[in-house]
Amino acid sequence: MNLNDVHHGIHKFKKRKRLGRGPGSGHGKTSGRGHKGQGQRAGFSMHPTFEGGQMPLVRRVPKRGFNNRWRLTVAIVNVGDLETHFNDGDEVDLQSLETKNLAKGRFDALKVLGDGELTKKLTVSAHRFSQSAREKIEKAGGEVIVLAAKKPVVKNQQKVK
Repeated sequence: MNLNDVHHGIHKFKKRKRLGRGPGSGHGKTSGRGHKGQGQRAGFSMHPTFEGGQMPLVRRVPKRGFNNRWRLTVAIVNVGDLETHFNDGDEVDLQSLETKNLAKGRFDALKVLGDGELTKKLTVSAHRFSQSAREKIEKAGGEVIVLAAKKPVVKNQQKVK
C-alpha cells in the first residue's frame, strides 16, 4: 500500500443513506426494513430494552444495596501530604491542592485528616478538619480556616404554623 492510495477512502462527511431509490441503490423496495411485521410500518418505535418478549437484562439483574444520590462527596487530604508538597509559610486552599493533584475530580467538601507529621507553618483552608489534623497544624504554628460547607438538601419539610 502506498500513501498516495489512502486519500480515496477518506471522506470528511459520510453520505446519507438514500432509501427507496430503486433496486440498483441497494436500499430500494423495502428500504432496509424487511418484509412484514411491526418494524416495517411507519411510526414504529421499540423500547430500548425490549428483547422480543424475553425478560430484559435490566429486569433480570437484581438490584443490591442503597444508592444515596444526595450524598456529599468528600475529598480527603492528609497532613503528611501537605508536608511533602508545600513549603514553609504557604497558603493551602482548594486551588493550590488542585494544582498539586492532591484534590482531584469533583467534590462537595474537602476534609483534612491527621495522618503523617507536619513541621511547616501552613495556612490551611478546608471545609472540614479532623481533631488530630487541627492539632498538628496549630502545633506547627499554622492556621486553620474552615470554609462554609454546602447546605444539605432537605426534601418534603413541612412548615410549622
